[in-house]
Amino acid sequence: MKTSWRSASLAAGAVAVLALTTACGQDNGGGTPVSQNVGATAPAGGGYSGLGNPGYGTGAKEENSATRTATAGELTVADNPELGEVLTDSAGFTLYRFDKDTAEPPKSACDGDCAKAWPPVPADDATAGAGIDDSQLGEVTRADGSKQLTIGGWPAYRYAKDTKAGDVNGQGVGGTWYALAPDGKKAKLSSLPGLSVRHDTNLGDIIVDKNGMTVYRFLKDEAWPKPVSACTGACLAKWPAVAPVEANDTKGVKKKGLMSFTRPDGVKQQTVNCWPIYTFSGDKAPGDINGQGVGGTWYAVTPEGKPVGAPKQ
Repeated sequence: MKTSWRSASLAAGAVAVLALTTACGQDNGGGTPVSQNVGATAPAGGGYSGLGNPGYGTGAKEENSATRTATAGELTVADNPELGEVLTDSAGFTLYRFDKDTAEPPKSACDGDCAKAWPPVPADDATAGAGIDDSQLGEVTRADGSKQLTIGGWPAYRYAKDTKAGDVNGQGVGGTWYALAPDGKKAKLSSLPGLSVRHDTNLGDIIVDKNGMTVYRFLKDEAWPKPVSACTGACLAKWPAVAPVEANDTKGVKKKGLMSFTRPDGVKQQTVNCWPIYTFSGDKAPGDINGQGVGGTWYAVTPEGKPVGAPKQ
């Protein structure tokens, strides 16, 4: 939706202002109270949560050394209820890919501490099991000279925080790590529209994006007379702006005030009821609500665009 503030006549300007007032700015920032603010924290120095080493996660434990060194063996295809078909090693551990890598040509961008949290899968004895095309398997030589398994050209990793077969704790970490599908693509169900509504047992009906990730609002933003985001720089790295979504690519979301705008940095961002919306890099998998209540300024969004559980202002 575009509104001109340079109208040739005062009457046309008044109509434009009236139209925008009708579409935007009717929410006073208050939300529907809930019994608890799940995951609420109050980090010092700002309204967003700092995450150490963004992009690959931290906290790999030495007891997971077997995960870091084990060969892949015969690869298998597991059926995950949220992600569909997921590629695993012979022990059932999920294999992942990293968005900062490249597949053509294969190249790994994960070394040092990153490789401790995300152990590269050795190419030594990897073979294709049922449902996997052997031609998808390959290898890449890492900086240390070791051979790493590739799937569809993408270097394959395990996640040190997956402690048992079937775990998918690495899914979506940092917005750059995803479980591998058998063809090397990201494993995810593709049935969700750009924005839709999911019922959360703690928060009620909330908006999720096309990947099923929770959508949030920042109380320091503005919606009237036009959308303004107060989340920039390091904040935006932690709370990525949701890209524009066509109105017909939504389900259950209020259409009024459903628009996009261009941020000062040139990035286009989606709004609901004219309020800018974001995802949270600390949410690792669909259904996570780790951003809820962070700093007392970040809240999940109702289908009407209100912040769930936010204090009335």
